[in-house]
Amino acid sequence: MHLRSLCAVLAVLVFAAVPAAAASDPPSANATPAAAAPAAGGPVAIATGLLDQLDAGDFAGAEARFDAQMAAAVPAAKLKELWASLPGQVGASKGRGEAKVSDADGFKMVAIPLHYEKAELLARVAINGKGEITGFLVQPAPAPQAAAPAADAAFIEQPFQVGTGGRSLPGTLALPKGTPAGNGWPAVVLVHGSGPHDRDETIGPNRPFLDIARALAAQGIAVLRYDKRTMARPQDFAAGDYTVDDETTNDAVLAVAALRGTPGIDASRIYVLGHSQGAMLAPRIAREVAQSGAPVAGLVMLAAPARPLLDILPEQNRYLLQADGDILPAEQEFLDDLDAKIARVRSGEAMPDKDTPLGLPAAYWRDFDRIDPVADALAVDVPMLLLQGGRDFQVIDTDWQMWKRALAGDSNATLKHYPALNHLGITGSGPGSMAEYQQSGHVDAALIADIASWINQQRAPK
Repeated sequence: MHLRSLCAVLAVLVFAAVPAAAASDPPSANATPAAAAPAAGGPVAIATGLLDQLDAGDFAGAEARFDAQMAAAVPAAKLKELWASLPGQVGASKGRGEAKVSDADGFKMVAIPLHYEKAELLARVAINGKGEITGFLVQPAPAPQAAAPAADAAFIEQPFQVGTGGRSLPGTLALPKGTPAGNGWPAVVLVHGSGPHDRDETIGPNRPFLDIARALAAQGIAVLRYDKRTMARPQDFAAGDYTVDDETTNDAVLAVAALRGTPGIDASRIYVLGHSQGAMLAPRIAREVAQSGAPVAGLVMLAAPARPLLDILPEQNRYLLQADGDILPAEQEFLDDLDAKIARVRSGEAMPDKDTPLGLPAAYWRDFDRIDPVADALAVDVPMLLLQGGRDFQVIDTDWQMWKRALAGDSNATLKHYPALNHLGITGSGPGSMAEYQQSGHVDAALIADIASWINQQRAPK
């Protein structure tokens, strides 16, 4: 789930808005828009006009602004369904900020801040030379750039590439200072939750992966974090025929291999730390790595779903939409439609991508729905550390209890529960909510210390 995934899926925070890339991915380097004079009013007028029509309920008028591919994938009915659900997720609209225009391979990209009661969002509109809208994305507003490590920090950070050539992904390797004992530093590869995440897994003002990487590096453990392919190279998914392995698994395997060849890293002590969807896939990643003959040293699974995403998706949306005490008729219609789409996906019948949950390819969903994370974990013979927050509304106690039952008596598995933590591993109080993700916080120090202690207790695979 990447640029088009703006529903509450297992990403730390995504919204029920418009599945942009399912309609039209942001322009790739090979895009060749038709040469034509821009529509009257310019790109800002076009983009703000779209938002005005959505706010006014003129969904047919909004659709008329789309190019043919966009209109086919996101017709007026879908626009209505998705836009109407947004206030239930983030509260009432509080206006917009100043629009900014940039160029992208011959297209105009307009970014407009959207102020809501419970969140700050950013609308991004791609416009071709004819003045048609070819892409539309609503996402959490980006946080300010993170500060560099302090000069006296116990670690350094350096650029790192995952993969080779034009399809490689940019990342950052946090390395402890000094000389490691033995064969090098133990190391961790961080694997994101669903959604188009940067290397810090930024959500609102929070950066869970940055917190984890720097804290572990300060405790003598190297950490690699990288931009997810759906964030760094959305054009790789334009054809629509991809799987969760294309989205996540394959790059994590490449990241482990890249670390193995890095000076100062103990190649026998590389761990995978997955969050949310990344935790769900961690055993699958370990299985693929093991085929090279050099297995990972262990898995850390933070907020790991034990059930299929298509079971969890409607559950999450119902929780969010009833948070204010009532589910409005339009919201119930959205939920009923979501249930119907999931049933159609699972029936195996042919269906266009525009009719699937989140507008993701039906083949993607069906491939993902066959994954059994518990069975995968039981089949992988490596140490596992499972961590769960008690206030997590995205991966809930139902999943945690399933893990506890499945791994009871398994000497390879260590399970830790943190009652006050949310899905991001940040401390809070009261029921979990999306609004909480917009409050600045840091991953719990005790949780990170538990990860470091567990890694340091492990022995290298024989």
